[in-house]
Amino acid sequence: MRYTLALFFLVLALALHGQNNNQITGNEDHLNGVKAELLKEWPKNRTINLVFHGHSVPAGYFKTPVVNTLEAYPFQVLRLLKGIYPLAVINIINTSIGGENSESGARRFETEVLVHRPDVLFIDYALNDRRIGLEVAERAWESMIQKALKMNIKVILLTPSPDQKVNIAEPGNLLEQHAVQIRHLAEKYGTGLVDSYQLFHQIAAKGDSIVRYMSQVNHPNEKGHLLIANEILTYFQ
Repeated sequence: MRYTLALFFLVLALALHGQNNNQITGNEDHLNGVKAELLKEWPKNRTINLVFHGHSVPAGYFKTPVVNTLEAYPFQVLRLLKGIYPLAVINIINTSIGGENSESGARRFETEVLVHRPDVLFIDYALNDRRIGLEVAERAWESMIQKALKMNIKVILLTPSPDQKVNIAEPGNLLEQHAVQIRHLAEKYGTGLVDSYQLFHQIAAKGDSIVRYMSQVNHPNEKGHLLIANEILTYFQ
């Protein structure tokens, strides 16, 4: 069963290879309600909670054990958003844990994530989900997505950023299989999608080296985080 599922995603990845140069359309409309709230002035405004749930990358680990919180993409998003919404009160809440996978993240989802009542929830676990496999990861992601949508929370899924031990140019590699699965979940549930994998894949396809965007083998540097932050920003423009 596991082999069959992996083969299915490999075939699907090959079919989609070269067709995902753009993110899911409609980014500008996905957060219309949230953007309306961000535009409100005092005293009619309120705090907007952006929650980032995942592993070491959103947690801010660069060259382990150093944590560069302010250079990681959640806080780069905050900096960029304040340039667009100077009157907004925006709260960045990071529930990410270095080394964690989605199965563990799903277990603490209600007690440590939903309690913050996110306006927008970002989920980024795929880099570590290779250890638990596609089937287990899919169940965990679906559990979190379903619970968030039940509370009318806007959800944005992220495909994996690179691990230099994986050849990003090789069609059907394990990271790409997880990326394909996440794209499918975004389509199935109508969530947003930030295709980090595709961003870095495009860099490699152009002959550039992703090393310039990495602080260590599996963690982006500030420049790599900015790629992700800029893609997130497309939902708020």
